[in-house]
Amino acid sequence: MTATTESGESCDLLVIGAGPAGMAAALAAAPSGARIVVIDDNPAPGGQIWRDGPGAQLPVAARRMRDALAACSNVRLCSATRVVAAPAPGTLLLEDAERGWHLQWNKLVLCTGARELLLPFPGWTLPGVTGAGGLQALIKSGLPVAGERIVVAGSGPLLLAVAATARHAGAQVLRIAEQTSAAALAGFAAQLLRWPGKAAQALSLLHPGLCTSAHVLAVHGQGRVESVQLQQGARRLDLACDRLACGFGLVPNTQLGQLLGCDLTPAAEGVQALRVDAWQATSLPNVYAAGECTGFGGSERALVQGAIAGHAALGQRDAAQQRWKERERWDGFARQLAHSFALGPQLKTLAQADTLVCRCEDVSYAAVAGCAGWRDAKLHSRCGMGACQGRVCGAATQFLFDWTSPAPRIPLTPARLGTLAALPGVQEASHERM
Repeated sequence: MTATTESGESCDLLVIGAGPAGMAAALAAAPSGARIVVIDDNPAPGGQIWRDGPGAQLPVAARRMRDALAACSNVRLCSATRVVAAPAPGTLLLEDAERGWHLQWNKLVLCTGARELLLPFPGWTLPGVTGAGGLQALIKSGLPVAGERIVVAGSGPLLLAVAATARHAGAQVLRIAEQTSAAALAGFAAQLLRWPGKAAQALSLLHPGLCTSAHVLAVHGQGRVESVQLQQGARRLDLACDRLACGFGLVPNTQLGQLLGCDLTPAAEGVQALRVDAWQATSLPNVYAAGECTGFGGSERALVQGAIAGHAALGQRDAAQQRWKERERWDGFARQLAHSFALGPQLKTLAQADTLVCRCEDVSYAAVAGCAGWRDAKLHSRCGMGACQGRVCGAATQFLFDWTSPAPRIPLTPARLGTLAALPGVQEASHERM
């Protein structure tokens, strides 16, 4: 599937991410006979939305795509593999559990997905508090929650899906606190008639504990979650519970694209994502992007974007253009989603002076609230200098203070010293010392 070179291996098309977009891109390109490599940091393809595990029930479509991918002799899937750096044009440094190696590519499709937006509030670091999608992933991976009392809070349709997953696993979901208003939610529900499948899905996920214009204020407990305080309209209430799952939407994973030099969408458009054209091409030659790293719109949008990117990357423009109308349909859903679940300004006031903003380095809200921007905050504290490299606090401070998120730096993820030794600068320094 790959050819060995002096610097490692090579392929015709490299797909980063094996979620719906990545699998669709690889499957669209596979009939060409091109040498295709798919890289993903999860143990099995599917991404976050189709995550496999002891507690997961994969949709039929997901299993079919996984089987189809496995049947392609010219596609090599590298699971549990991370991108560490981009040491040279057309080359990535990769690492899995056994080795680090260079992979050269001719065409690249970025399907790096998204992560949850987590906002700081008193008690959010207590054991038992997770992201909403984080709890769903943990349950699918086998976390036992049977009998637990769970509160789900934040914004977006993911909250309903998380609550359904928790209930199916035997948990008692006490409340789903959705920060958007009843009017906005009703408007979104009315628009779902344009996408009948989404409407049916929403009806199947409805929960009697759903309340609108509601958000978390604080979590209380000695050593772990014991209760959650919510603001529900004009009323405050405390709910005794065992766990809080809280997520305020998604943040595109643009770090690799930015490291390569891809342009982002303008900040004025809200959440910044990788900018693509009609062919899913980024601002860099031979680099394409698909899925939620380009914005949010669900698995259906990711699938069609991935297929367009896979066709376009190999010059199959007619096949790519045939999917444009389908993509526009799901782009409409994405626009409706963003409009209906836009975050309210009240969420900017959740943190108190001693609330941690940077969990990795224990940096409080008071320590960064007066800073002029991200660089200033790093100069006066260790904000963003921990293991997550600003992925959590960077997105939070962008929302809280309108700061520009930190630029990605290598290594993109923690890596072994042996892998890092393959970087050119490290090699040069080693030779100089010798």
